[in-house]
Amino acid sequence: MKHTHTYTQRTRHGRGPAHRIGRSLALVLPVVLVLSGTLAVTRVNWSGADTAESVLAASEVSQRKKIRAAHEVLRDKLLVELQEEDPGVALTHLQQAVNGRPALAKHCTSIARALGRAAVRAYGPTRAQSYARPVCDTSFATGVTAQYS
Repeated sequence: MKHTHTYTQRTRHGRGPAHRIGRSLALVLPVVLVLSGTLAVTRVNWSGADTAESVLAASEVSQRKKIRAAHEVLRDKLLVELQEEDPGVALTHLQQAVNGRPALAKHCTSIARALGRAAVRAYGPTRAQSYARPVCDTSFATGVTAQYS
């Protein structure tokens, strides 16, 4: 039994040009589809508003980030009070602020330590220690000691 000449040539050189084209498309087509889909998604205005409004919304978000946290504002206010009056007044106001706004309690120790360090710079270690009181688990005294050491 003899085989035909066309059959032996086709198997000898591969499966034919249609198979090669199909394999190339199978590799390239998914990449093209993913890239075109990604570009299409990034061009769509998903907010539903016009471009001017979405730019305005983005600038409002960046302005909100510039607004400082309440504990940072309180710390700075108390540091000024410490300089203008004395650490005792600042510690009293810290305790009142924490009692009035319990959310500030988690920042109380860091604020009290900052006040202790500032008191040492302003009054010296001995006088600063004389203002210590049990506000925020004696963190003021810890700040005094840390600054002095």
